[in-house]
Parts: sequence; C-alpha cells; structure tokens
Amino acid sequence: MRYRGSAWALAFAAALAITASARAADDAQYPDWSGAWIRIPVKLPTQPSHDQTKPWGRGQEAPLTPEYQKVLEDSIADQAIGGLGNFPTTLGRPAGMPHMMMGFIPMEFVVTPETTYVLIGMYDHYRRIFTDGRDWPTPIEPTFAGYSIGRWIDEDGDGRYDVLEVETRGFKGPRAYDEAGLPLHFDNESIFRERIYRDKADANIMHDEITTIDHALTRPWTVDKRYVRDPNPRPAWPEYYISEGNGQIMIGKENYFLSAEGLLMPAKKNQAPPDLRYFKQAGR
Repeated sequence: MRYRGSAWALAFAAALAITASARAADDAQYPDWSGAWIRIPVKLPTQPSHDQTKPWGRGQEAPLTPEYQKVLEDSIADQAIGGLGNFPTTLGRPAGMPHMMMGFIPMEFVVTPETTYVLIGMYDHYRRIFTDGRDWPTPIEPTFAGYSIGRWIDEDGDGRYDVLEVETRGFKGPRAYDEAGLPLHFDNESIFRERIYRDKADANIMHDEITTIDHALTRPWTVDKRYVRDPNPRPAWPEYYISEGNGQIMIGKENYFLSAEGLLMPAKKNQAPPDLRYFKQAGR
C-alpha cells in the first residue's frame, strides 16, 4: 500500500509539473502589458477628448449627421447656462464605451488566455474582453461597457501575440464621447472595433485604434488613442468616484445644484424650483 501510494503521489506531481509547464508556455505567448497606462497628455483648450489630438465637442470634427450635429449644439448651449447637456455621466452614472477608454486616470491591463481585463476606476470600474473563442450571446444583455469579444494576433510571426483585435456591441445609454456631449446615436446600436498594441518604436506607448460604427455618423470614425506607461514599477492607483462630493442633482428632467450648506440651488438662471407636491408646504 505504501508503494502504491508513493507511485500515485509521484504520478500526481508529474502531472502537475506538466500542467504548470504547459501553462507557462501558453502564458509566454501573451504580451506583457503590466503597469499603469494613462493618456498621453496633449495641450488642448478643453478637457480630454475622444480624438486626443483635437479639442472636444465641435473641435473633434466628428462626421455627425445633421440631426446629431444639432444634438451636440443643443448640448453645448445647455451647458453654457448651467445644464448637463448630453453628458448625464456628470451625475455619477457610468460613461461606457468609448469614453471609458479615455485614460483620464491610470488604467491597468490584466491579460489572461481567456479574458483581458481593463481596470479603470473612474466613472467606469472595469471592462472584460473575452478571448476564449466564444460567439455572441443571444440576446446580448445591454450594458454601458457593452459585450467585447477579442482575438490575439501574432503580427510579426515571432511566436508571441502582439495585437489584440476587439469588437464590442450590446449597449444601453445614454452615452457620449466626451463631456461636451458629443453624441452617439440614441438607438444604442454602436459597434466598436479596436486594435490594441504596444508601439514598435517605444514599448512604453500603447495604441488603441478605435473605429466607431454608429447611426449618428455619416461614415465609420477611427481615432488612435495613445497611452504612456508609468515608469514606476509600483505606481499609485488613485481612487476616484464622481458621486463623492458631487453637487449635481437631477430631479425629473431638470438639473439642480447642491450648495456647500447643503441647500438646493438653481443650476440655470431663472430656473423654476422642482415640484414639491409631496412635501408639506409652510403656512398650509
């Protein structure tokens, strides 16, 4: 019995060694995308934008249909007088794709053979890109981030993957490209196709070439988002929640503001107060 037990233990150990060796070889196929990645800073007269090389809103020169160009103009006009325009994410709700790939604060890519995770920690917290060979589910449960299926490519033929191609669909909204309210179509039938890879000349730069196919556009729109890796091997990971200390309050279809004293204030000039029918009125 002792001999048979020892033989079983040796066989089990050998099987574990083979499995570990196979897994190590499998992992060696995948790129090292570790570290903290943040958008390459570009001096713009606005906050970060979808196309990093251009200002947000009108400055993006997005190929919008006339109907959705008006949505953008209405958003800009509403924000000019204190409204939220077409960017309700300001209230603390997720931004979703493609805004979640802005790289406004450091992102982390966690690569496994079955799934690549993008950890964000801002309006949106994470994203899953499935690379296990699955097909699209029927139906797709709509989410702000959408459902992402990817495939790895060994583009230079060196035996190691270097490009992740991704398609994402299955959305709910509202969503916008940027804080100015640059709109996606309200039907939420957007499709995003990405090529994510490290720069061949500088491994500390990551590209995310995103092509948007959307009914609010007259043609597919491609931008090259670029991120730079923090050289610190133990980078800081800031915690950011837009809902913390947020003074914006949406009541019905109107946005109001909470003062430092905790009192409700108008966000727009001559804005009417909210309907208080369910509150006991003074003097009644």
